[in-house]
Amino acid sequence: MNLLYFIFAFLVGTATSIQSGVNSQLRQTIAHPVLAALISFGSGFVVLAVMCLAFRTPIPALETLREISWWKWTGGLLGAIYVTTVIITVPRIGAGNLLSLSVAGQLLAAVVLDHYGLLGFKEHGLTVWRLVGVLLIVLGVVLVVKN
Repeated sequence: MNLLYFIFAFLVGTATSIQSGVNSQLRQTIAHPVLAALISFGSGFVVLAVMCLAFRTPIPALETLREISWWKWTGGLLGAIYVTTVIITVPRIGAGNLLSLSVAGQLLAAVVLDHYGLLGFKEHGLTVWRLVGVLLIVLGVVLVVKN
């Protein structure tokens, strides 16, 4: 296992908590959750565009883009739904509740995806230890949300 990837995963979790607060404050300032999500995605788009230019990322041929299955285009849609949901819910339920529930949902979905090797993931069967880990996370969520 590469420690660097674990560190990146931890840091991105930290960034997600910060992002929730930043986007919630943006919504409060402009008074519209969807517009706040659009601004959030827009600034992200600009950063990614600059990175593509900086790294001289080649643009795929139009034919390659046409061959992409429809469902592979839904990542941005799911991201937009996630960010908009965060913007709407975090002021009402708090960052801890939102993120603990979100992580529990992510973990449950990930275990199913891994178990069946869906969406190109390497198969990782549901073991007793994985099940215990999921149950402990769910218990942790219950304790965080119960406050």
